[in-house]
Amino acid sequence: MTVQTKRDRRFRRARRPGQRPRGASRRWLRVARRICLMGGLLAVGYHAATLLLTTPFLAVDGIVVRGNDQLSEGDVLTVLSGLRGDNILSLDLEAYRQRLVAVPWLSDGTLRRILPSTVEVLVTERRPVAIGRFGDRLYLVDAGGVLIDRHGPRFAEFDLPILDGLAAPDSSAAVVDPARMALAARLLDQLGSDPDVLGAISQIDVRDPYDAVVLLGDDPALLHLGGDRFLERLRSYAQLAPTLRARVVDIDYVDLRFDNRVFVGPTGLPTPVNAEPRERLVRAVR
Repeated sequence: MTVQTKRDRRFRRARRPGQRPRGASRRWLRVARRICLMGGLLAVGYHAATLLLTTPFLAVDGIVVRGNDQLSEGDVLTVLSGLRGDNILSLDLEAYRQRLVAVPWLSDGTLRRILPSTVEVLVTERRPVAIGRFGDRLYLVDAGGVLIDRHGPRFAEFDLPILDGLAAPDSSAAVVDPARMALAARLLDQLGSDPDVLGAISQIDVRDPYDAVVLLGDDPALLHLGGDRFLERLRSYAQLAPTLRARVVDIDYVDLRFDNRVFVGPTGLPTPVNAEPRERLVRAVR
């Protein structure tokens, strides 16, 4: 006698011991493939990077220098020694830039890669505004008080006033006092709006950081201008000079620091109470 029963669809035959689901095997296979693929890509990338960093094709063999005037191209290339022949992709441009800005003549520098093997160097040179005197030494100095270079015949093109009294008090070393340089820079900046007046200045003394004393190229009188309104006071002196010369033959100094009053010191009389004695100096030969 045959007994028939309905099949229970909820019934599943037990898997054999140790048998893995097909889905899990496939997942592990995909993971293994991805790992192999990533490993291959990393190996290829490493090999490619090694080739890029060692290939002669990317070695720097051209350096273009722009913006230099007083410094020769050779001077700039000397500062950048080691740049030529280095791989252009691995260059530490900031390190080379720091070398440039350490040069007194340069206020800034920029380096730019031009693939495959050229580096462009753009430099910004400092602009001398005066010739600072420290004892028997003369230096080109910029508006910030940086001593750019020793003055000499090769800088004859710079027709600049002599700047005295820059050194810090009780110091004969070539170290610029910030307050005194600030006074000189302010004077030169204001006079810069009138090139004729600026060109007439032969010497500037800033030993007193509150009183700039100037000497004109064609006038032996020391002019005390105070700490501001320099251009206005020099123009006022230009108008008064003929009258003053008519009344005082030998003028040692003229004090222009006080509004509507001008104090004149004849030669042989003491200088103003708040001013140090000034030695008359001859402008450097250009």
